[in-house]
Amino acid sequence: MSKTFLNVSFKQKDRVKVLGARWDPDAGQWYVPAGMALTAFGEWLPASSLPQQAVAVTSSNELNTTNSFDRKAMSLSQLLTGVAQAVANAFRQGVWTRAEVLNVSVKSGHIYLELSERDSEGRVLAKALGTIWARTADQILPAFEQATGAQLAPGIKLMVLAKPTFKAQFGLSLDITEIDPSYTLGNLEAQKRAIRERLKSEGVLDANKQLPPPWDYKQVLVIAPENAAGLGDFASEASRLHQHQVCEFTYQHSLFQGDGAAAAILKILREGVSVHGADLDAVIIIRGGGAVNDLAWLNDYALARFVCDCKIPVLTGIGHERDSTVLDEVAHRKFDTPSKVIAGIESHIVQRAKAAADAYEQVTSIAARSAQHTRLQCERLNSEIRTAALGTVSQGRRRSESQIAQIQLDALNQLHEAASSSQALIHELKDIARDQLLEAKLEVPAAMTTVRELSIAALCNSRASVAALLPAVLDQVQSQAHRGRQDIQTAHQTVMNGVQQATKSAGFNAKGLMLEIAGQGPEKTLARGFAMVKDSKGNTITSATSAASAGASENIALYFHDGAVQAKVQTQTNSEGKSNG
Repeated sequence: MSKTFLNVSFKQKDRVKVLGARWDPDAGQWYVPAGMALTAFGEWLPASSLPQQAVAVTSSNELNTTNSFDRKAMSLSQLLTGVAQAVANAFRQGVWTRAEVLNVSVKSGHIYLELSERDSEGRVLAKALGTIWARTADQILPAFEQATGAQLAPGIKLMVLAKPTFKAQFGLSLDITEIDPSYTLGNLEAQKRAIRERLKSEGVLDANKQLPPPWDYKQVLVIAPENAAGLGDFASEASRLHQHQVCEFTYQHSLFQGDGAAAAILKILREGVSVHGADLDAVIIIRGGGAVNDLAWLNDYALARFVCDCKIPVLTGIGHERDSTVLDEVAHRKFDTPSKVIAGIESHIVQRAKAAADAYEQVTSIAARSAQHTRLQCERLNSEIRTAALGTVSQGRRRSESQIAQIQLDALNQLHEAASSSQALIHELKDIARDQLLEAKLEVPAAMTTVRELSIAALCNSRASVAALLPAVLDQVQSQAHRGRQDIQTAHQTVMNGVQQATKSAGFNAKGLMLEIAGQGPEKTLARGFAMVKDSKGNTITSATSAASAGASENIALYFHDGAVQAKVQTQTNSEGKSNG
């Protein structure tokens, strides 16, 4: 005999179980084992299975209310029981089915799902309820979550082994006994791969990564879910930097999962970059971890494209070490958790501060070494300059002394030469004048005779002419004689001026030499290594003879540049028998 299935509600299951009913997991229904009387299960039996006597005991009220049409019609329970039997016969085994989760609820360990199928435009094609009984859930869900990192939540897509069941009280549902994690992973990865390939084909996949990292963090925009645990960890560390005015953090809150999450984040990103873009060093997107399907809401093309095009480095700390979102892949730098983001910022700031301190120490050290080197160079150059100056002065002094001596000698020579030249010129002028006077004396009588003869000869014809020409001739002679005297005087004056100038220059140079000599003094002479000898009375001894005449018993003093010493005179006899002091 076959099993007799019962229509038992969840609340009545304990009653039928006590009466001896058994549970058929394949059919998802309670049944009466073969050979057991059905009388005790009358209220749960389908109408077609009621025994004849059970039908006969139907209340008179029900029979009285039944008309002729009702006798021909099937009751709703009979219809639905037939449907349940047809479903059970058609689906004795589960069928692998793809569906999207719309809602999840848990009651007494049982998991109740709302499943749907949508087309490419988001229109719902089919809907059904699904159930994972507590015992089954304990077996399949841990393995599914471990394999995928995802949790059953709205929006996740599943491939499940589902057996359709129909119950008159609850309608059609799917009993789920297995979940294929590879389908869920494949679906999430396919979504990321499609976005990744599109960004790559557009040539912007690594655009934000290739931006130079911030030199320092002074102004940062932080986008996170409000009251998220990860945000609290981040803000507690960031507040220290903010309090010390190291870095200023501007917080914006947004929905991070569910429909519209990506659009909400994108809106805040656009507004924040537009308002603070010129001052921002980085944009940070963080949340406090979550299942893979919770993070899947961040796998959005428009959001990822904005991050790629953003000219400010974007840092992510989504809080999921196992997997990454497209947002992580296109960001300038990815951190596993929000705490690591702020730790990375602190580390960067510390590195910059340390680099600045090291640079300051290096500059200070270089400056100190440079100053020391410059000081040594200055000291060396100063020493060289002083030495060269002293040498130059000494050389100049020697040259001056030599030139002064030469000038004195030249002056004396020029003076002697000038005197000799003057005497010679005077004698020569005298001889010339004498010769000219003698020649004039000799020529004048002859000329006078000639003139007299000519005058006598022409006296008659040219008395008047002679009388006129005689004064002119006399004037010319006088003029020439006057000019000769002036030339002699001029030459004499020139010679005397040269002699006087040479004498004056020689006297000036001699006076300068005397002043130089007088300025030397005994102290400078002693400083050059000489000594001065004086007797007991303070008289200067300038020769050995003077020292010897002072007497052998008399003390003498030797004066040096730094002091005096006492000495005694001893007389020695040379080879010629003369005494030497």
